[in-house]
This record gives sequence, structure tokens and C-alpha cells, in this order.
Amino acid sequence: MGERIYGLHAIEEGLKKSPSGSTLYVVRGGGERLKRLVFQAEATGKVAVKKVSKDELDSMCPGVDHRGALLDLGGARTGASKLKETSVDEFLSSLKEGDKALVLVLDGITDPHNLGAILRSADQFGVDLVVIPSRRSVQANETVVKVSSGSAQYVPLAVTVNINRELGKLKENGFWIYASDMAGESSYGYSFAPRSVIVMGSEGKGISELVRKNSDFVISIPMQGHIDSLNVSVATGILLYEYRSKER
Repeated sequence: MGERIYGLHAIEEGLKKSPSGSTLYVVRGGGERLKRLVFQAEATGKVAVKKVSKDELDSMCPGVDHRGALLDLGGARTGASKLKETSVDEFLSSLKEGDKALVLVLDGITDPHNLGAILRSADQFGVDLVVIPSRRSVQANETVVKVSSGSAQYVPLAVTVNINRELGKLKENGFWIYASDMAGESSYGYSFAPRSVIVMGSEGKGISELVRKNSDFVISIPMQGHIDSLNVSVATGILLYEYRSKER
């Protein structure tokens, strides 16, 4: 099999851009949701549909909660599975003088479920670029695409070997860097710059010391609960909302 997409939302999005030679596998006798996927696949004119038993589908994707469907892309990395891959240099070259932009930098996210949820929020709040490191970080895999409900295919993503080098390039192009840390100042008091970079740290260690030094501001989300931290994907969504509500 080629590259695969699981999850009903992710498959719906994947079918919109699936390449020729793709195959949709669905469990026989499935409900209305699966019937709609079959109709959508057949309407593309280039996606084959194969109905299989639940045991057959289980054996094709062991340990995966497939919900009765699997989209196989036939080994292609075009169309549905291809992320909007880019680089910081390409992104900066596309900006015009006076353009506003929001960049999200993830400093070592290791859980694919967190990355998927973050990419979903990034899509919803119109993030212009997400930057992740190539090492000590989860990459955009099948789980990430599924958790993002297909949003991973729409958010421009740059993978880099050196986050701090990219932060330097962004600063040279008028971006202000806002790093998230529990010890930072309250984010409620900030009015974000038109060109902003929000940096989120890893689940365990947070932002690295060098990233902290290269940031213009270190901010935190004020909390009143008994637990002193938020899941990184939840915290990211809150800060992205704050940027959009305060952008000038």
C-alpha cells in the first residue's frame, strides 16, 4: 500500500485532492457517513472504491481506529497527503512591504496528537506559517493529519534544522518574537505586532534557553485553576485567538 489517511474528516479532505491511483477502502454495510465517502470518491473519477470486511480492514491497519474507512494514496505524495511544505526563506520572499503575518514556531513538540490539534487551530486562526525542527520533534505523519481533521494539508509548514537561525531571519524582516512560558508576563497586556511570531515549547521542557534569549517578549496565559499548566495545544489555541482579537 502507499501512503494512507485515516479518520473520516481527514479522508473527506483527502478525497478533494487525491491523485489518480488512490483507493478508498470501506467496511461493507457501513452507515450513512461511509456511503457519503463512497459517493465522494466515485465522483472524483480517479479514486477506486473497494468494500471489505471489518477483519480485512483491521488487518490492513493494525492498531488504528479506522472508523470503517481507509484512503490509500497509492504511494503518491501529491494531492491529498502532500502538506503545504515550504521554507522560511520562501515564505519571507512572498511577503510584500506592509503585509501583516502570523508565524507559529513549535520548539520540540513530540506528541503527534498535540501537533495535529495545533495545526487544526493554526488553520482556524489563519496562521501564515508553522515552523518545526527536523530533530527532537514529531513530524507530520498519518496520525497528525488525522487529528488535524485534514487541516494539516492547508497550513504552510516549514521543517528546519535550526529554529534560532530562522527566528533571526524573521526578526530581520520586521517580525517580533513572543515566546510562551509559564514564567512570562501576562499575555492579556500585550497588543501583538502586525508581524508576529508565537513560539510554543515542548510538552515537558518548554522553550529552550536559546530560544528564550532570541525572543523579544516572554508571555504566559494567566490562570486561576489548581493545575499550573495547560496542554500545549490548548495553550496554542488561546494565544492564537488573542493575537487575532488584538491584532492592529
